[in-house]
Amino acid sequence: MSTKIVTTSGKKKTAIARATVKKGTGKVRINKKPLEIYDPEFAKQKIDEAVMVAGETASTLDIDVTVSGGGIMGQANAIRTAIARGIVDWTNDTEIRDTYMEYDRNLLVNDSRQKETKKFGGPGARSKYQKSYR
Repeated sequence: MSTKIVTTSGKKKTAIARATVKKGTGKVRINKKPLEIYDPEFAKQKIDEAVMVAGETASTLDIDVTVSGGGIMGQANAIRTAIARGIVDWTNDTEIRDTYMEYDRNLLVNDSRQKETKKFGGPGARSKYQKSYR
């Protein structure tokens, strides 16, 4: 029998993360870099939440994540969504899924908010150029 491999994805703004989950020893790699040396620290802790909530289940899995686009925190949120979805898909366990949903819904559901587009007559989406008649 071939080894079981689950591929999932997560998105946040323009960041897209793809996670590959397979049987292993609990290693988490982000762009071929171990999670232990991932910087900045706050982003690492955010990603680690997805692994910690799963508990013992995550220690039997190897998770490889490739992420591109967006900024540091957008990527971190995309990564944690991809990891959590991968663990849920791997185990097919509703208990873990419910635990994730109770902890933070964004671990399993992408945040659909996007940047509002710029309109004419101003430097951004809502602000307008100043005018003076003096």
